[in-house]
Amino acid sequence: MCSTELLGKSLYLWLILFTLAAAPLRAQDEGDGQRREQPSAGPFQPTLDAGDLWHVLRHGRADPLAGDPGASAPTPGRNHFFVVAPTIASKPSTGLSAGLNSNLAFFAGDDKTTHISSISGGLRVSQKKQVLSGVRFSVFTADDHWFVSGDNRLSWTSQNTYGLGADTLPVGPGTENLKYNAVKFYETVYRTVRPHLFAGLGLNFSSHGNIRPGDGQLPNFDQSAYVAYNELHGFSDQGQTSAGTSAGLLFDTRDNGINAQRGWFASAAYRTFFDGFLGGDSSWQELTVDVRTYRKLTHDGRQKLAFWFMSDNVVNGTAPYLDLPATGSDGRSARGYSDGRYRGEHLMYGEIEYRGTITHNGLIGFVAFANTTTVNNVDAGTKLFEDFAPAAGFGLRVLLNKRSRTNLTADYGWGKEGSRGLYLGIQEAF
Repeated sequence: MCSTELLGKSLYLWLILFTLAAAPLRAQDEGDGQRREQPSAGPFQPTLDAGDLWHVLRHGRADPLAGDPGASAPTPGRNHFFVVAPTIASKPSTGLSAGLNSNLAFFAGDDKTTHISSISGGLRVSQKKQVLSGVRFSVFTADDHWFVSGDNRLSWTSQNTYGLGADTLPVGPGTENLKYNAVKFYETVYRTVRPHLFAGLGLNFSSHGNIRPGDGQLPNFDQSAYVAYNELHGFSDQGQTSAGTSAGLLFDTRDNGINAQRGWFASAAYRTFFDGFLGGDSSWQELTVDVRTYRKLTHDGRQKLAFWFMSDNVVNGTAPYLDLPATGSDGRSARGYSDGRYRGEHLMYGEIEYRGTITHNGLIGFVAFANTTTVNNVDAGTKLFEDFAPAAGFGLRVLLNKRSRTNLTADYGWGKEGSRGLYLGIQEAF
């Protein structure tokens, strides 16, 4: 697909998202330079989180779900909030997994002029003998002068691999389970260039080593789509590395990056990978675009909609198979499918999620979501929008910390051809 055609379709999808999300729901004003809702009843503030619940239960309160008046407001002056929770999940790429997730949220400056920062990490072991670990961070310095983001992962893992495109079967020719060791470090430093707008440079490193057949059957491995792709493009079957630099722009008017009630987030990153740099196996470029927005459905914000559009495209050169755009490669998208279920040189993704509260105090909430992915296959001549991988599901939320709005999340999603999964974590998917 030529770049002009791809750009045109990307803009078309983005326009649809913008039209849906930007429909006027209620009067707004500019206030402090950031668009703020003006509801008649005032914004909803949760009055009970998991810590409060533990406190009131210890003191024998008759109705803890009614909230604790002594703990109904965030602690004045407190600027850091730490939560940790066990997690048990099940999805096709891991089977049953168990471990710990944690999140540290804090303000590096005045919370009126500084976005909230977060550092989240986890360690899990799975039924399929995987060890999965990672740390993500989004850190704003005082008054948002600088923003530093990172996605770091270290795993001894496995993944089912398929042919490219969105019309591959879950079982069939070319399908094979791979075992490998994975290391990923994506770090970017941004500087404010105007209110809410940041420009940044980054370093990106992704390595997959000791790649081998997951079931130990070499004949199936030799006939897999993974090996066929490597033979066509000259990559090693045993290991693949991509390393390079990136440049990006980021626009963020969200009131909270952990669990937004309102605002916009938009980013674009152009990554250039170099053959020979830090062991890189090829030279290629990637363009990613990520747009999110949030809209209240009720004046108090108890019910809202969240929209997400993402585009990930190899725009020049040839990427290693395991670094191609794929469902779940960011660790959060495409609930309903396993990581890497659909893969190709160009990927577009859209999601809408309804979010609401169940209890009056905000302790328990729920979501319902629907998403879809389209992926192409250049070698086979399959284009974007010829096939789709839709999914839908629902989830429950438990408020772990009301000041940072950090939730314990539990989602169940269904995709096509019997795909399904249970996804647990800390923080929203987007």
